[in-house]
Amino acid sequence: MIKIGEYNTLEIIRETNQGLYLSDKENHEVLLPNRYVPETFQIWEMIDVFVYLDNEERLVAVTDQPYIMRGDFAVLRCNEVTKHGAFLDWGMVKELFCPFKEQAFKMKPGGWYLVHCYLDEESQRLVASSKTNRFLDNKELTVAQFDEVDIMVSHPSELGMNVIVNKQHLGLIFKDDIFKDLSIGDTFKGIVKKVRPDNKLDIALGQIGYRNIEPNAEAIMHELHDNSGFISLNDKSSPDDIKNRLQMSKKNFKKAIGTLYKQRLIEIKDDGIYLKE
Repeated sequence: MIKIGEYNTLEIIRETNQGLYLSDKENHEVLLPNRYVPETFQIWEMIDVFVYLDNEERLVAVTDQPYIMRGDFAVLRCNEVTKHGAFLDWGMVKELFCPFKEQAFKMKPGGWYLVHCYLDEESQRLVASSKTNRFLDNKELTVAQFDEVDIMVSHPSELGMNVIVNKQHLGLIFKDDIFKDLSIGDTFKGIVKKVRPDNKLDIALGQIGYRNIEPNAEAIMHELHDNSGFISLNDKSSPDDIKNRLQMSKKNFKKAIGTLYKQRLIEIKDDGIYLKE
């Protein structure tokens, strides 16, 4: 079955004036227009293509790489707003449509918006929605405490920053756990800090508890090596100075330098930390 909004590995079955016709195992066909035909190819060769509906609402295969695929989340630029809705740049010839009913806030040309891409079952068209929370579900979690997860920053709240977890769940990074600048759409690895009784997920930027000591100690060692064996921080430094220099909390910083000191790798003096030779 040819999947709309995804990459498909299809077989080249014939060449025409319009391009190459490709087929899946069930003999469903799709056209790869001439502009996407590779310089060299062979009939019966397999090729990876992205499939969607073109401006004429016809199924078409392309070799372009979209900024977002079906089921994904991404930050996209709004190119135009008409009486029907917004049209977003997703790296394809045909822009991605976002109806007014799917806009959390009214979109404006030139604005950037976090959206989810899904297939409208009625029209078989790919559609964008900035109402991203409705595509997330915490009823049945696929993660547990201390699991490493893929994170995308969603939107701020009074408590901190909401994040999308593994493209499936909604999580929250509390303000006290944010030690670097975060922007909507940023992606990174995180850790499930806590699973609450109502299945709400508390997420941490780094590892937790005893797991946090070794990576932070390593980060401090790298900083020392990169700065001729000295950094002007110690256990009396302000939390802001530590955060700005090392992107970690003062608590974790003190744990890390304590570990390094016990291992006799550093000296802690009034003006900062020195790497022992």
